Amino acid sequence: MRRFRRLRTGIAMRDLVRETRVDRKNLIYPIFVAEGEQIRKPVDSMPGVFQYSIDTMEEILKQIAASGISGLMIFGIPAHKDEQATSAYDPNGITQRAVRQIKERYPDLLVIADVCLCEYTSHGHCGVVCGHEIVNDSTLPLLAKMAVSLAQAGADIIAPSDMMDGRVAYLRNALDEAGFVNTPILSYSAKFASAYYAPFRDAAESAPGFGDRKTYQMDPANGREALREIEDDIEEGADLVMVKPALAYLDVIRAARDRFDLPIAAYNVSGEYAMVKAAAANGWIDEERIVMENLTAIRRAGADIIITYHALDAVKWMEKR
Repeated sequence: MRRFRRLRTGIAMRDLVRETRVDRKNLIYPIFVAEGEQIRKPVDSMPGVFQYSIDTMEEILKQIAASGISGLMIFGIPAHKDEQATSAYDPNGITQRAVRQIKERYPDLLVIADVCLCEYTSHGHCGVVCGHEIVNDSTLPLLAKMAVSLAQAGADIIAPSDMMDGRVAYLRNALDEAGFVNTPILSYSAKFASAYYAPFRDAAESAPGFGDRKTYQMDPANGREALREIEDDIEEGADLVMVKPALAYLDVIRAARDRFDLPIAAYNVSGEYAMVKAAAANGWIDEERIVMENLTAIRRAGADIIITYHALDAVKWMEKR
């Protein structure tokens, strides 16, 4: 009789044969930077997450740097929004100024800059709007201007999350022409039109003013289509690809890992975070065990990189083990 329990007899034995490990270097922490001064505004639907202004973000940057994780993903919240998302590609926009300051103070932290128009448009959609249609090709030049401006500010990685068709090739060409041939693109390749994003829209103040995003984000039912999206982005020049959300789409992460050899990121999104926090606050679950189990599951499915609001807590828990 096989006795699998021989390899489970104690902590040292279980550690020795563990197949999947979560390391701090697998983790990226998202931050929200808002226009203004002396802002440290809690996000009610995401306990422990805040909007910071540039003059207060040092608090969170110190924690990120001290944690030893690989870096952060930045989302900006401008004071001015309009139909053309002009604040998104303003060289002195909130995100560009924040990126410059982060790289000046913490040059070794990787800064991943999200590229999307939703936080900067008056209508809250990720692209240019004509009537009630989000127009794909008219959006691409604005995304390119945003990507180049963030690379000029010092962003290490450009991460388009808009889900417009053809945007990876368009951004790659724009970055190359601007001299940023060595700036990689992390594409949100399989980004689903998910209900798990609701708390993020509070944090980033980016809820659509009309309709929804189902005409450009993916149908949650379509796993095979996700692989086609990923394949197209790779052919267009993506250096890394992402599946978002993570926990409800572990099958997509696994299928992508089996098919593609690029680094794969997974975004453990706001709704996934908020549900854990709410259940833990009610005493229904052990937060530490649940978070580490979730992160392990994402790694086991095949993700090399996990973008997660749990990152700083997870590092503290890993240090205890």
